[in-house]
Amino acid sequence: DATSAHEVGGVHRMDREQLAFAASEGRCLVTGNVRHFVQLARHAINEGRPHAGIVLCPARVHRGDIGRTAAALAEIAKRHPDGLGPYDVLYL
Repeated sequence: DATSAHEVGGVHRMDREQLAFAASEGRCLVTGNVRHFVQLARHAINEGRPHAGIVLCPARVHRGDIGRTAAALAEIAKRHPDGLGPYDVLYL
């Protein structure tokens, strides 16, 4: 299943808090904020702070095509039925 920051009252959380919340829920985080989350992924490794995976969705790649993005996410879910690894970062 999926949820959003809006649904869980997390819209105003900082990026680090978003990642920590997703990790605490055992959820991979999907974001278009590539620059910040690549940095956070590096920090997580350096600090030994595992997360449940990050999927980076650069805006220039999908250009607002929600159907294409959803299909790509469905393919990731199919290839990783047990979820992503604790430090995995994937690009759509």
